[in-house]
Amino acid sequence: MTLLALDWFLLIEKLILIAIVITASLVIAMYATYAERKVAAVMQDRIGPNRAGPFGLLQPLADGLKLFFKEEIIPDSSNRFLFILGPCLAMLTAMMTCAVVPWGSSVEIAGRTIQLQIADINIGILYVFGVVSLGVYGIMIGGWASNNKFSLMAALRGASQVISYELAMGISLIALLMLTGSLSIKTIVEQQVGHVWNIVYQPVGFLIFFVCAMAECNRAPFDLPEAESELNMGYHQEYSSMKLGFYLFSEYINMFISSAIMASLYFGGYDVPFLGHAHLAPNLLAIIGVVAFLVKIFIFIFVFMWIRWTLPRFRYDQLMNLGWKALIPLALANMLVTAVVILLRG
Repeated sequence: MTLLALDWFLLIEKLILIAIVITASLVIAMYATYAERKVAAVMQDRIGPNRAGPFGLLQPLADGLKLFFKEEIIPDSSNRFLFILGPCLAMLTAMMTCAVVPWGSSVEIAGRTIQLQIADINIGILYVFGVVSLGVYGIMIGGWASNNKFSLMAALRGASQVISYELAMGISLIALLMLTGSLSIKTIVEQQVGHVWNIVYQPVGFLIFFVCAMAECNRAPFDLPEAESELNMGYHQEYSSMKLGFYLFSEYINMFISSAIMASLYFGGYDVPFLGHAHLAPNLLAIIGVVAFLVKIFIFIFVFMWIRWTLPRFRYDQLMNLGWKALIPLALANMLVTAVVILLRG
């Protein structure tokens, strides 16, 4: 078989994998809205959505169709191009982060070994940080282009929040990188397969990363850019129809991908404890690994929702104090302690 034919096969494999990952991300984000409403209903002693389809399972489809067919309103005083670009950029950056997540080990089909990862790059974590940093432009552009003072104030809040908490998140990851010696997410997962997960070595780093991930996703109690009580609806106040849907969907996709990153870095990714000794077919092991990975992700998503409906929203000064005066010093201390332990052990 020629090299050109092999390249075509690889391209087709990657395109199929991209289509599967994007579809799965959208479906999971769509039904995360349903799960959110059900979790809130249980915590508030209500029933939740139960009219559209059995047990209300068609409610996300009904909500999506409603957003698609609602009238699209663009304010006359807004910057039309940037007004449209904002939600598109938020959605694009949310989807781009899934490219470096290893969803499973590998499967063999027709004699070919297919990696269950779109792109295994040796700087995967830097790629995630770079794309997440671009995501804040979706909020900033949307808030500024709306030509609404409340939207602009909310967008400034969102930018300040993301910049502040990215520092603590990055420092917390430096300690993990010192232990693993790699920026590749695939390599970090493979180091944990059949061994102790990184959460054992880096519990403080994981806690910092988890708190920062909530702030990066604008999830309560860190949803200051969407503070309805003081800024009406926040940075997407002037949006309607599917542009508003893009902003809302990107939040749930970010929550899904953040959960996948945390499961990969600290909880072994697709690793299933004690399964390595089982004599199972490689493809079956890969499928079990994918299912286990999704279970870990769904547990994190549930915790995100649980916290949202349990804790009240912070004040803005409390948000900044937590980021700069608590999380960053704690992340620095964790990094230094990790460095000392590695030095003494080596």
